[in-house]
Amino acid sequence: MKELDQKINELFAGKVVRKDLTNLIKGNASIPTYVLEYLLGQYAATDDEETIREGVETVKSIITKHFVHRDEAQVIKSTVRERGSHRIIDKVAVKLNDKKDIYEAYFGNLGLNKVPIQDSFVKKHPKLLSGGVWCIVTLGYQPSEERDAIPWTIEKLKPIQISGVDLDEYKELRQKFTTEEWINLLMQSIGLNPEEFSDRSKLLQLARLIPFAEKNYNLIELGPKGTGKSHLYSELSPHGILISGGEVSKAKLFVNNSTGEIGLVGYWDVVAYDEFAGKTKKADRGLVDILKNYMANKNFSRGTQVYQAEASMVYVGNTDHSVPYMLKHSDLFDALPKDYYDSAFLDRIHCYLPGWEVQKLRNEMFTSDYGFIVDYLAEIMKDLRKEDYMKSYQQYFELSDSITTRDKTAIEKTFSGLIKVIYPHGEFSASDAKELLDFAIEGRKRVKDQLRKMDETFNDEVVRFQYKTDDGSVQKIETLEVIEYGDHKLNIPAGGETDGEGENIPNEDLAEEKKEKSKKELKEGQKIIRENQTGVSYQKLFGDYLEDATEIEVIDPYIRLPYQLKNFMELARLIAELKEPDEEVSIHLKTNNNEEYLENAREAFSDMSDSLEPIGVKFTYEFDEDLHDRSITLDNGWKIVLGRGLDIFQKTNGWFDIADHYQEVRKCKGCEITYLREG
Repeated sequence: MKELDQKINELFAGKVVRKDLTNLIKGNASIPTYVLEYLLGQYAATDDEETIREGVETVKSIITKHFVHRDEAQVIKSTVRERGSHRIIDKVAVKLNDKKDIYEAYFGNLGLNKVPIQDSFVKKHPKLLSGGVWCIVTLGYQPSEERDAIPWTIEKLKPIQISGVDLDEYKELRQKFTTEEWINLLMQSIGLNPEEFSDRSKLLQLARLIPFAEKNYNLIELGPKGTGKSHLYSELSPHGILISGGEVSKAKLFVNNSTGEIGLVGYWDVVAYDEFAGKTKKADRGLVDILKNYMANKNFSRGTQVYQAEASMVYVGNTDHSVPYMLKHSDLFDALPKDYYDSAFLDRIHCYLPGWEVQKLRNEMFTSDYGFIVDYLAEIMKDLRKEDYMKSYQQYFELSDSITTRDKTAIEKTFSGLIKVIYPHGEFSASDAKELLDFAIEGRKRVKDQLRKMDETFNDEVVRFQYKTDDGSVQKIETLEVIEYGDHKLNIPAGGETDGEGENIPNEDLAEEKKEKSKKELKEGQKIIRENQTGVSYQKLFGDYLEDATEIEVIDPYIRLPYQLKNFMELARLIAELKEPDEEVSIHLKTNNNEEYLENAREAFSDMSDSLEPIGVKFTYEFDEDLHDRSITLDNGWKIVLGRGLDIFQKTNGWFDIADHYQEVRKCKGCEITYLREG
């Protein structure tokens, strides 16, 4: 066992679990991680291998006997009927039937509706009234001869969550860990292998915990698919709920005027919108207006009453374009639905997490080491919501007076949330505070920069995102993507440099029209490559013809073996190098395959697509078993006929051979390349 795992088990005995165990028992069950780890916490929260083995078998047995799979619902119902009662694990939601003046339960997987439930259960667990809660329920069956009588009864009901935690003990034990150890423990607790993440990448992952620890915190994360944006909000905590952005309404989110029932924000600590992005998605404009008020003032009015709530709002969705493309042609909120593409609404966002920086999740990025039982961590985060560290940075730093009240609040709430997550005991150095303050300022500046693009009125404010240190020096903050690419619309050059007053230095290169590139005169014709010829590269063969092409179709029946896949990626790299960073290009590959290589090819192509998308290259592919010809067709009017396809190079001697990295010293196979002008 690793040294950190030993330390975790010693100090937090009974509150940690080995994180690979959930996968051993989950199978195909649609059951949240916090439910499984709640059960593992009862039987396998130890480092003793024999106890773990027995505990896993016990939990497997409980899941097998009591968890309701939708396709086995009728079997469970039959079991309850035959036995008279039976314990089940299911998601239970409750509604008030005002005509009968009774509460009725709805079982998510079992499919039972309108089952009478005692008022005492609802009063004790009010979340049952909003969205549903995973519970261990003893379900009874009492047949009756009365007409329309419902035979199902709820004898016992217990939500699956830890009943209480000792926050003082948690803070005291935190002091026994270094900052690095604690961050790694938290990473393992959310199921990730810290060895696969850089320090900044860890901070991005842990920032997703802020809404659970900070009241009324508004977070948005937009980025590519597959980075786990929504996973945390559905799996980590019984105090958060993940809803589809298209399924929400004023009544569901806030209050139902006809029944007076409070909506989701009244019951949950975190309400997360999944799949929030999508320009064509429609939203209720009235809902957006209520959200604006709630996100700014922590209250909402429906009818004649004003309600207070503490739920944090999280919005996650996918971007449509690469970051440099958005920075030049639109803005980083470009993918949002029209009704949410509203500067007043977006100004309420406290932090914009750059989802494009978050790595796509691969198998090796998940941990099999020890971490907190997520339900324990969730209860700790809930208790930490009562504390406030918003001004604690002031012992070391002073924010610029030019920062508006709303910007300052956003920065301070992000800082406070990160302190609760990483330094819950409240002890941190100036360098610790600097890292978190820089991150918090960057998260808010990302929002403000986009608002300046969307709404000219924001340009009337001169906001300098900077702060003073104890020695009087000024620290200016810029977002990472602007440092990398600059921002055409804000006239900020790559590097994000500013003048002495904090104003942007005009970037003359961006203000001018792009000069026409000097191009060679392209001609139709043929090139013959001889066996063993060197000095040949894709750049020399295709580079001039690829200029200005934005849609490229590659037809090659043999892109399946590792060296063939590498050849294709070298072509993709050339295409990426020839385009401007803020332009987008699409490559479509038509190839052939057989069963032996099909699965590996699909996996490789998927990985290629993921790696090319952030740099503005959209890659798609299809398999066609009738392919024979080989060519590259370009939307600039050229077609290149490839005699051997991309397979023009002889085998190298491996990665230590310079030829493996340098096309021009590779020996070629004999082939012909033909250049045709079409149209």
